[in-house]
Formats: sequence, C-alpha cells, structure tokens
Amino acid sequence: MESQMKGRVSYRPMLTEDLDRVMRNERTGYAFPWAESHMDSCLQGKDHCWVIELDSNIVGHGVSSVILDEGHILNICIAHAWQSQGLGGGLLTFMLEDLTRQGAHSVFLEVRESNLAARHLYENHGFKQIGLRKGYYPAGRIREDAIVMQRLPTIETR
Repeated sequence: MESQMKGRVSYRPMLTEDLDRVMRNERTGYAFPWAESHMDSCLQGKDHCWVIELDSNIVGHGVSSVILDEGHILNICIAHAWQSQGLGGGLLTFMLEDLTRQGAHSVFLEVRESNLAARHLYENHGFKQIGLRKGYYPAGRIREDAIVMQRLPTIETR
C-alpha cells in the first residue's frame, strides 16, 4: 500500500522517556494493550525495543528478541490515527533486518486469529502459519486463539 502521509519516517531505539507516548499509542492501537510494566520490563531487559517516528513524533513501536538463532516479534503497534498507511510494513521490515543482524535465521510470532490486517501484513513479508495456540489472547470474558507464524530465511542462489 502506498503511503499518503508526508514527512520523514525514522526508526530508533526506544528510550525510557518514550514510555508515556508508546503506551498512549499501545492503548489506541489495541483493545487489549500490553501493561506498562510489561513494556518497561522489555525496555530494561535484553529485548530490542524500537520506535517509529514521523517528523519526530512517535507514531508506533515494536519489540523483538533473539534466542539462540531464533527471532521473535513480540509486539508491533502503530497508533490508531496512523494505521493503514504503510508504517507497519516499514517497521516490520526494519525489525526483520535487525533480527538478521542479531543472528536470527528464522523468525516467529503470534497474531490474533481475528486480526486479518496483521495476518495479511505478515504473509506479505514471508510468514507462514505453522500452528495455533488455543485461548492465547485475552478477549473480554473469553480468550482468542493465536495463529503461530514463522518466516524462514530467504536462500540466496548465486
């Protein structure tokens, strides 16, 4: 999808002082957002935490990790007002490149079964469904299943 927005998009590591803005975006982007304590724990730990800025305004964020040679996309969020403009795909590409630099040979993620836009985004970036986690996500009084997806490395031929 071609972006309609104007301005300069950049990616940088998330800082502690970004947490308020990140959590505002998280709360507008998801019906069941991460807790601030969870996000802060990722920021203080070994996870890779990023923000995406549009003209110095934080409009989204992502969290990933590497365990041995496996990458894990833990969270990608674009603020509600900025969704459907290509920012999620740009952030995902940036995070996949970072995971590759960190030594990840394959990448895993979970996505809500009902989140068709995210599933489509991941499929367009080479992810394939490899499993299902029953009742993985909170969804009010019930729990929603998660689609488990994996992206294998692209094998280059010479």
